[in-house]
Order: sequence, then structure tokens, then C-alpha cells
Amino acid sequence: MQKDAYSLILDAIDQGIYRPGDRLVESELAERFGVSRTPIREALQRLETQSMAARDGRSLVVASLDHNQLAELYVVRAELEGLAARLAALHATEEECRVLNDMVAADRLLAGDPNALSRANRRFHRLIHLASHNRYLVQQLDLVHRSMALLATTSLAAEGRSEATLAEHGAIVEAIARRDPDAAQAALRTHISKAFETRLKLDAGEIRG
Repeated sequence: MQKDAYSLILDAIDQGIYRPGDRLVESELAERFGVSRTPIREALQRLETQSMAARDGRSLVVASLDHNQLAELYVVRAELEGLAARLAALHATEEECRVLNDMVAADRLLAGDPNALSRANRRFHRLIHLASHNRYLVQQLDLVHRSMALLATTSLAAEGRSEATLAEHGAIVEAIARRDPDAAQAALRTHISKAFETRLKLDAGEIRG
């Protein structure tokens, strides 16, 4: 199968290989991913159109989010993720509930590794999106989480945040499993709100990462 240059670059940003402010150079990307420069050029144009990449003089760099963009992103994320949790409480299969429970249990072993827990956190939220069984909501949440890749650090790096996150995940899954849509939505929205508060404190230097 021919490699999709756009997906390859997007995955590299999501994995932190390219971080906000890093230059995106056609020749380097083509060599890294083993594709010609034409699809790389087209992919970069697409990323720029989507505000995932930005101009810095004559260079193209991975975009970053300012304070206002960050606040707007978290508002949308809280609403959409809360809706996903509500729908998951109504429509998740027993197997999906079991997997969510297993994820929470397994992720407790990652409490001391913020980067590993961050990856696990994305998988956890993705499963809740899918458990909503609403394809249009999943598409919108994909866009939101794509923008989350533009954050230079994870709020899970903050002291004590890993343990709190795992407890919040447990509350979300418990509400979904007992088929309580109001509680699931409230728990998910609270979780996103706490993550945002932590990120603001991290950025302000009020807590240690």
C-alpha cells in the first residue's frame, strides 16, 4: 500500500516526534518516511490549511496554541466528550464496558510514567468516543484530539495529576457501566475541567511538572 504522507506526518506530531515550533522540512520528511517530496508538499499544505502547521518567516513549523485557543479547545472538548460519555452510558456494549474497566486497571501500573499514561489516556478516551456509537460525534472528536497534539506538554506530568486522572477515569467507567447517562456526562466534563485547571497552573508555574 502506498504510504499516506498526511497521516504519517500527523502521527509523528501526535507522538511528539515533531513538537510545536519544530520546522517541517520537505526533504527531511520525505527521507524519514520514504516518500517523494510531492505528497509531502501536498500534506504540508493540508496541515497548514487545518492550522496544524503555521508559517514562521519562510519556514513551516508545527503550530502551537495560545491561551485563548487553548481555552476554546477545552470548552469544546468538555462538551463533546461529555456527550460521548452520555451516549456511551446508553449504547456501549457489555464488551466495551469490560474493556474500559480493564483499561482503568491496567493504567494504574503507569502512574509513574506520564508519557506512557498520556498514550493510554488517548486510547481510553478514544474507546469512549467509539462506545457512543455516533459516527458524527466520533468525527468531531477526532478533530478536537488532533488539535490536542499541538500542546507541548501533557497535564499528566503535573505532580499528583496521574493519580487523580485514574480516579476520574474510574468514576466515568463506573457511571457508564451502571447505565447512568447524567452521571457519566458529569464525570467526563469534570475530568476535562480538572485537566484544564492543571494545565493552566502548569503554564503559570504554580505547580511542578
